Amino acid sequence: MRRGAGLVLASIVLAGPLRAQSTAHLTATSAAAVTRVDPAPGGAPRSEFALDLTALMGGARLAGGRLRFAATLNLEGATIPDGVLSAGAIGEGYIDRRHPHAYIHEVVATAVQPFDEAGVVAWGVSAGRGFVAFGTDDPMNRPVLRYPINHHWAQIVERAFVTLGVRAGPVVVEGTLFNGDEPERPWQAPNFARFGDSWAFRVTGRPVPEVEVQVSHAAVASPEHRDGAGPSAAKWSASARLARSLGTGNAYGLFEWARTSEADGFFVFGALLAEGELRLGVHRPYYRFERTTRPEEERTLDPFRTVRPHHDDALIGVTRWTTHTVGYGIALPPLWAAQFEPMVEVTRAGVAAVGTGLFRPAAFYGSDTLWSLTMGVRVRVGPAHRMGRYGVLVVDAPTPEHHGH
Repeated sequence: MRRGAGLVLASIVLAGPLRAQSTAHLTATSAAAVTRVDPAPGGAPRSEFALDLTALMGGARLAGGRLRFAATLNLEGATIPDGVLSAGAIGEGYIDRRHPHAYIHEVVATAVQPFDEAGVVAWGVSAGRGFVAFGTDDPMNRPVLRYPINHHWAQIVERAFVTLGVRAGPVVVEGTLFNGDEPERPWQAPNFARFGDSWAFRVTGRPVPEVEVQVSHAAVASPEHRDGAGPSAAKWSASARLARSLGTGNAYGLFEWARTSEADGFFVFGALLAEGELRLGVHRPYYRFERTTRPEEERTLDPFRTVRPHHDDALIGVTRWTTHTVGYGIALPPLWAAQFEPMVEVTRAGVAAVGTGLFRPAAFYGSDTLWSLTMGVRVRVGPAHRMGRYGVLVVDAPTPEHHGH
């Protein structure tokens, strides 16, 4: 890590007098890939090229780690303004496409105060825009290039928030206050008039250094309607995550369960996901299983967009998606400090209607089985960067190399 240089304005200001105690890093990532989905909405196959996961990420630690800063500039609003072709994806007005994220994906400052010299017991407060203390890692950090369908069930991101956390040995307890509205456009700021209308609570533990478990709950006010007139959501998440060094490589695994109920339980959506990766030398095979239910909302004239904000009759059904994704990447020798990884992944998605809604998948897609093939190359310059880890939740534990993506 390079010393004496901050990555965000506050760290630049503070780095001078604390030069001997400061560390900082900067990471750039992107992925150029072609994806083919068969069938896509309307029944015909569709192929597209996208420059995905393009971001600049940085962090700094000052005063022996008592002051910390994290920032991520996400450029997907410019590189994929219409989203990324992805069967089953949903959120922020997109459907069967993964939406671009906000340009200011995270910018967070943290103060940490240990209660003892070893820092085994400590408290910290984090504030800014970024990841709420709920759920699991942002999928951008994980092995599979394509986001899981459960993204909006399993994470709450890009909110203005204040999080208070306490660590006692291997256990961390966090509570967050934030605004319920999610971004409607990449350049949109949070609705600060709604700050504090939503909250989240998470308990994270490390029974052994290489295993992390968490349970979290959130009450989110009107996430789909910026002015607060929409239904609220009650969310639960539980997960277990493994990150283990193998000498010549490492192993990663994640199992997660998530549940979101809306309109006082009138609609309930659930997700189960298991994924794993082995990095053995230059080889990186990986796999993901997912079973997620999603709402089928009224679409606009563009079959990949939904009516937003939703009205009372927008929900026309519920579907259950069962996906299997198999992938393989190979790490090429570094070139000018850049790591290039050609990769290929294949997904088989089965979709079925749940209940008696109007939406029938086989009629809309032409089949109840959809295939997806993605081929491309992932690029990273800089060290691994695990987003959404703030304050006392940050511990020095094994982190697989792929988490730079």
